[in-house]
Parts: sequence; structure tokens; C-alpha cells
Amino acid sequence: MIILYFLIGILTSIVGALPLGASNIAVINTTIKQNAKQALKIAIAAGVSEVILSYYALHCNIVIREFFDQNKWVQILIVIVLMTIGSFLLFKKNKQTLSKKKNITSSKYAIGFLLGLLNPPVLIYWIVAFGMLNNNNLMLSLNSPLLVLFLFFIGVYLGKLITLYFYSRFSISIKNRVHNITLVINKVTGVLLILIGIAQAIKLSF
Repeated sequence: MIILYFLIGILTSIVGALPLGASNIAVINTTIKQNAKQALKIAIAAGVSEVILSYYALHCNIVIREFFDQNKWVQILIVIVLMTIGSFLLFKKNKQTLSKKKNITSSKYAIGFLLGLLNPPVLIYWIVAFGMLNNNNLMLSLNSPLLVLFLFFIGVYLGKLITLYFYSRFSISIKNRVHNITLVINKVTGVLLILIGIAQAIKLSF
């Protein structure tokens, strides 16, 4: 029964990491522009951030949920940011450059950690996820046995890592098939972010 929480951690994390977010985009772009090894550094650090966010959501899920419910401006701000970034990527023109910035390639762990941590939608997702788990008699709290919590959060980390790894592998597979892949990725990502923003806006109106 205890191993069930490990599997739940993996599955829940994968579901949360599948939508194209900042970490996913960074992994895709880094794989395409540099290599999978550099992208893996982002994935490793993003996994740590995922554990931190899920732990924080488990610790403060009621307080955080009330905060977002009482402060609609935060949700509106998230919508604006999503649609702004999406519009920027959608209409951005691809610029070829031969210069490489070493300071960027040497800080992939920091990039992955910050992109994973500074992600309010993921925090909201974990709050909802814990609510659904508890409603289905899969009670999980900080008062749960340490082994249960350990297995669950290990599952969360592995779920995030696995998802980002497959994003990286997918990027490699399409890199050699699609011409001007960076521009295509930017366009697709922009459209997805705008759609997510619209969905959030519709959700706020009800």
C-alpha cells in the first residue's frame, strides 16, 4: 500500500508537467540549440523545484487556496503574463546568431531551478491535486508517516525528470526533420500559452 504513494507521486507529477511550461520550453530550446546534456541539467534542477512547490502546497494548501480566491488580481496577472509571453513568441522573428554566451550555458542548474520554482500555475495545480487525492480517500499530509512522504516526493521528482527527459528526446527526434525548428517551436509555444491564458480568463469569468 505504501508503494502506491510512490506511484501516485510519479503519475501526479507527470500530469502536472505535461502542459508546456517554462521548464519544458527551456529544455526544448536548450536541446535544440545546444545538446541534451545541457537540457538534462535544467531538468535535474527543475525536479528539485517541483518537490519544493509540492511540499509547500501540501503544507499551506488551505491558506494558498484562500489567497488566490480572495485576490483575483493575482490570477488576472497570471493570465496577462501568459498571453504577453505567448504573443511575444508567436510574433517574434527568428534571428540567427553565431555568438555563444558562456555565462548562460554554465548556469543551467540555476535556470532550471528558478523556472521551476517561480511558477504559480504549478503551485495551484498541486493545491488542486492534493484536494483531489484527499477527496478520494488517499489522505496525504505532513502528519503522514515519513516513509509515505519520502516515497511520494521521490515519485514527484522522478515524474518531473521523466517528463522533461521525454521532451528533450522529442526535441532531438524532430530537430532533424523540421526546417528552422526554433521558429516553429516559438510559434507553437506562443499559441499554446495564449490558449492557456484564454482558458484561465474564461475560468475567472465564471
